[in-house]
Amino acid sequence: MNKKIGIEAIVHYIPNLYLPIKELAIARNIEPEKLEIGLGLKKMALNDVNEDTATLAANVLLKLIQDFEINPTEIAKITLGTESALDGSKPTAMYAAKMVESVLEKKYGDRAFRHTDITDTVFACVGGIDALYNSIDFVNSNPEKKAIVIAADYAKYTLASSGEYTQGSGAVAILISSNPKLLLFDKNVGIATDSVFDFFKPKQTISLNSEWKKLLQTENEKVEILQDEPIFDGQYSNECYKNRIREAYYHLKKQKKCTTKLFDEWEYLIFHLPYANQGQRIFMDIFGHENAKWVSEIIGKQNWTELESNHLKAIASSEAYKIFVNKKIRSSQKASSEVGNIYTASIFLALLSALETAYENEEELTNKKIGFLSYGSGSKSKCFEGIVLPEWKEVIKKQKLFATLEKRKAISFSEYEEIHTRKRQTPLDNSTQKFVLEKIETEIPHLKGARYYGFLE
Repeated sequence: MNKKIGIEAIVHYIPNLYLPIKELAIARNIEPEKLEIGLGLKKMALNDVNEDTATLAANVLLKLIQDFEINPTEIAKITLGTESALDGSKPTAMYAAKMVESVLEKKYGDRAFRHTDITDTVFACVGGIDALYNSIDFVNSNPEKKAIVIAADYAKYTLASSGEYTQGSGAVAILISSNPKLLLFDKNVGIATDSVFDFFKPKQTISLNSEWKKLLQTENEKVEILQDEPIFDGQYSNECYKNRIREAYYHLKKQKKCTTKLFDEWEYLIFHLPYANQGQRIFMDIFGHENAKWVSEIIGKQNWTELESNHLKAIASSEAYKIFVNKKIRSSQKASSEVGNIYTASIFLALLSALETAYENEEELTNKKIGFLSYGSGSKSKCFEGIVLPEWKEVIKKQKLFATLEKRKAISFSEYEEIHTRKRQTPLDNSTQKFVLEKIETEIPHLKGARYYGFLE
């Protein structure tokens, strides 16, 4: 790999609506402290009725181009990582690119992305990292070209389910080039895969009566539908997450021929965060295995191979682990508390959270290493490193992530349920400049389902 490939620019986009987690907890008869303190949740970012994956991707793509004054005609590749795709055939990235072209037309002419390769990648929450490394490989082979990675998703769960309070929505866009200013990536990547059913979104078959056949204009006895809400087993998924990142971590150590604790070299640990405190909870396993002698002393057991739940509790309550979390993990979880789970984009939001916190605290990170531990259900983990570059502050000072999160609009629990169940038809917020869904075709036979978008000035 070319030694100079990495992140030149990065931006975020979070919808303007949110539900306070305390309101959800009270409505569901859950102790608010369980969610706010135990899981680290404060607010849940939500799509308005006229927002979807394509608008998330378009808004963050336009922001990247405008904030960093990028010429779109010079972008050779755009890859969207998402598990909230809108079309079983056409990449959701194509919808986003078309929207952005319409706004850029005055300055750059018609179809600014006409010579840009545009694709989606799908592998649950690790799809954004797959998009990242696909783009890194592309620029490595074409160092004179640039690629954009978009991670855009919304997490939606069945009402009153155990996943409901982890919902969220948002997107991150990244410019990958051979002239990086924020992060430089190491060539080694630890990988772990295993096909499991911890969380998935299957096509489900339903039988049709005569009325439905007429409405759908079909003679089929059954149809397959794909829902936003996943089938999942939360505890099993946590176990799969723990096992995959451990395997990927040690795979990375093996490639680097590291005989000490690799995470000691990392200034921050950046995780995929289904909920804000997930990273610190999951990493206790690796921390324990890398400090086996110390663990043996605190649990009073010398010959152990796997850490049991009571062992993990002992690690979590230890002063050593608390110090470790506060130093290397805590700052990356701040934004997730305010947003919720945004699937493929959550690991990138965690990166921005840590870096903006460091910027605000006037920390110097140049040449420091950051460790990434990604996970996607189904399942796969990728573990890798990035090195912070001297110009990182110039990139991060443009973010204003926490200031943006403070300016959003709170909605009521009843409004949230109306949006969730699609009973609400009119938007709750049209105050911000953004792309919106205007129409889904229902009448013209050869265009049924086609989605049309506009831009709110």
